[in-house]
Amino acid sequence: MEPITILIAFALLYAFLNGFNDSSSIVATVISSQALPPRLALGLTALAEMSGPFVLGVAVARTFGQGLLDTAHVSVLMIAAALVSAVVWNIITWFFGIPSSSSHALVGGLIGSVWAGAGLAYVQPAGILKVILALFLSPLLGLLVGFLLTRLIFYLARNANNRINVFFKNAQILTALSLGISHGANDSPKAMGIITLGLLLDGGLQDFTIPVWVMLACAGAMALGTSIGGWRLIKRLGLRFYKIRPIHGFGTQVSAALVVFGASLLGGPVSTTQVVSSAIMGVGAGERIKKVRWMESYDILIAWGLTIPASMLLSAGCYWLLQLVFSP
Repeated sequence: MEPITILIAFALLYAFLNGFNDSSSIVATVISSQALPPRLALGLTALAEMSGPFVLGVAVARTFGQGLLDTAHVSVLMIAAALVSAVVWNIITWFFGIPSSSSHALVGGLIGSVWAGAGLAYVQPAGILKVILALFLSPLLGLLVGFLLTRLIFYLARNANNRINVFFKNAQILTALSLGISHGANDSPKAMGIITLGLLLDGGLQDFTIPVWVMLACAGAMALGTSIGGWRLIKRLGLRFYKIRPIHGFGTQVSAALVVFGASLLGGPVSTTQVVSSAIMGVGAGERIKKVRWMESYDILIAWGLTIPASMLLSAGCYWLLQLVFSP
């Protein structure tokens, strides 16, 4: 088996696991507030994610494929090692039910494999800084937007009766689709960019132009993962911070969709899991600060902090193993 084959296979597996894990972020509040039954929510979200890159573009793919590494000194084997480590980390965090970040795992994997194979001098600081800022600022934006939006909603609905819950419940169908499209435009292009970079390094492409089959394969893999759904994480996000009602689901999805939508258009990769988790807390705090079980986020924060360094070390080890296999 050639290194480029391993790269493509693990990139598609990465996209699948990304959808599998992040489906919890998109549908947790919809299911918990009983706006949609679980399977229908996952199916509609999968269709929305499949269309995301074709609706909003693939700016994030260029960030990952062109902006992070000095491609003159990077090999297909290094990229493959990064993907293997990201997949392994995603499986580990899924097993323990921790909503970790697939994006963090991929960034850490790329840094770790290039560090092991060529040296940190061939990691582009400006590109890494852009990605790190997007990944770490987006949850704060999700928290802030969720808080402010909830304050606004409660003010505008101050004289409403209980029937307004019907509106919030039904509106979540549209907000879930919007968040799904945004998520699809931000997450599947990461795998697209990596595959395109691999094809470029392997000589299969002359310039960084994403083939249509790559777009379809990555979007399809993530949509398939979403349709199956990560039930462990759905339960965690949907139930553990506080009891979610339709107004919370609506506020969370609008807040998260705004953040992910803006990042997708600007080419900033974000973690939808992080954004939705922080938006859930922001929406709850917008109603009442003490409503949120803040300690429930402790192990999630630990996982977020550990993901990049852990995936760096894991990727360096994967690169060493792959070198043993493919060395002449």
